[in-house]
Amino acid sequence: MGVILSSTERKGDARERLLARLLDAFDEAPPAPEVSLREIAARTETSHALLRYHFGSLPGVLAAMLKAQRARDNAALFEAAQQGTFDDLVVAIWRTYTRPEQLSRIRSFFHVVGLAAYRPEDFREFIDSLDDLTRMLASLAEREGRDAREALTVATVTVAAIRGLLLQEVLTPAVHSEDAVTLILRMSQGRSGPRTHPGT
Repeated sequence: MGVILSSTERKGDARERLLARLLDAFDEAPPAPEVSLREIAARTETSHALLRYHFGSLPGVLAAMLKAQRARDNAALFEAAQQGTFDDLVVAIWRTYTRPEQLSRIRSFFHVVGLAAYRPEDFREFIDSLDDLTRMLASLAEREGRDAREALTVATVTVAAIRGLLLQEVLTPAVHSEDAVTLILRMSQGRSGPRTHPGT
């Protein structure tokens, strides 16, 4: 006798299959905000109605894709974190999201974040997933000797700074942020700024 799935389970499976098709079709570049659901449906060889049923809207599609892509990235970052330090992970995060092919994703991320700021109830799953890197960094900070509260604070501020720098990269790409990333690392270790002279 076969297992009978509930309608919720069947819907979840169908949504995941559709999400996989979206990720395959668009790879690292999510659809732009001006693209219609009908255009996305054509590219993924599915129906506009099915996309609307599972994701609600184009922002819903973007949020689901970004969440899935970030989960994949985090799996790789987590593996690296097992052997590295807090600073190593910060640098790995920065390098992951500043590759040229990531620019479209970063723009989509801030687009969805802006919408979520106005309608958080429509983006709850996406919002809840935003703490994943913070938890990973906090775990490393604890491993390096900080108490749990301080580790979480340092991780939270670090992730906020990284996202702020990524926004700067999107808005003013000619401004290079590598020095700012170095400063974040120094501040995370309790060093307020660069030394005035070598060896001092």
